[in-house]
Amino acid sequence: TLCGLAAPLLAAVTTYASLAIGLAFSGLLIVAFTVATYYIFPKSFFWAFLAIALFSLDWISMGSALGYYYTASEECVPGGPAFDYTYYITITGIVGSVVNFLGVLLYQNTLSSWRFRPVLLFTISVGSLASIIDVIIIMRWNIKIGIPDKVFFLLGNAVFETLVGALWALSSSTIFAKIAPPRMESAVFAYTAGIANFCSMVSGLLGSGVIQWSGMKTTGDNCDFGALPYLIVICQIVTPLCIGIPAAFLIPNTLQTEHLIDWEKEEGWQSRVEDTNETVVTDADNESHSLNV
Repeated sequence: TLCGLAAPLLAAVTTYASLAIGLAFSGLLIVAFTVATYYIFPKSFFWAFLAIALFSLDWISMGSALGYYYTASEECVPGGPAFDYTYYITITGIVGSVVNFLGVLLYQNTLSSWRFRPVLLFTISVGSLASIIDVIIIMRWNIKIGIPDKVFFLLGNAVFETLVGALWALSSSTIFAKIAPPRMESAVFAYTAGIANFCSMVSGLLGSGVIQWSGMKTTGDNCDFGALPYLIVICQIVTPLCIGIPAAFLIPNTLQTEHLIDWEKEEGWQSRVEDTNETVVTDADNESHSLNV
């Protein structure tokens, strides 16, 4: 129940209190979920759960500031990209849809036969290094070598960011499915997916806080994006590599067609599930008997 209410509660706190209080509240919730998972589930499940949470938290997105930078006027960012919204939203959206489809094909035909760790390491590395495209455009290095902003952006960020998103969605869904215990698949899948989505939401809020606290000005005639390339390097390159790569080693290096956890060898877990099922059946029988009476 608390897992399902986490996102609405966080939205309420950040709306009616402040972003800092919301982040502190979300941190307490994540710690509570982590501690509960540690004591309820086997240790092998806990390490996989911890890896999922870290994967979802390590990408502190600068996307909102980048959106302002790429579409800023000449007065706001002299000599900047100044993308119009037709290009930035429509064209890149079309390219992103095509790349998303190609990402599914890549995963299905190639990466699905890999073991879990190589897939995760590949996705983390490509996602982090793709942010270099943004840094190059902001520093105007692409102009110095004669590549226009629209071409460089379209061949770089628009492709790799969407590709990494597709690969991560597929690989994470596989992990969710492969750690679920028998006869509790749907409940545990929903729990892990919900925690991952909540951690991604917290990561996005943290990115908004970093942008706000850095003193960056994204609108008006006195725009200041001076801190943006450095924040991208720290939040979208260094942090995912430093957190995501070690977290990948918390996942067993098995084939993606195999279960990550051998639940038959987890002492006490099978009996716990059987006791739970017997309790549910008994309660259902009692309720049916009461209704008949």
